Amino acid sequence: MKRYSRRVLTCLTALTLVVTACQKPEEVPVPPRLLPQDKMVSLLIELHLLEARTEAAALPQDSSRALFRQAQKDLYWRHEIDDSTFVQSYRYYATHDKDLDNIYSAVVDSLSLREVKLTTSSTPPPHP
Repeated sequence: MKRYSRRVLTCLTALTLVVTACQKPEEVPVPPRLLPQDKMVSLLIELHLLEARTEAAALPQDSSRALFRQAQKDLYWRHEIDDSTFVQSYRYYATHDKDLDNIYSAVVDSLSLREVKLTTSSTPPPHP
């Protein structure tokens, strides 16, 4: 009997996973203070740079996390937003694939351009 109930339970679990995987994700409503895409791009660029600087600081993990969180709060303050506005906007864009692709394309392009500028300015000119 136990074997039978385990099989039934396994089948029901598998069926539940299949059904939930096939469902359309919940539509996230437009947040009341949705950040425009260009502001999201700017914030994400700064957040990724901040994260890289924090990781490069070679601090213990708890200190690194605290430093990142404080700098993140300062970033939000400079942009005159709060963390919930950013999170709600990010969540909204994350459910709209095309918008998120556009945002991250701009982020990646900008970060790549910065990297190229840094590498070309840090290499010495060739000697004639």
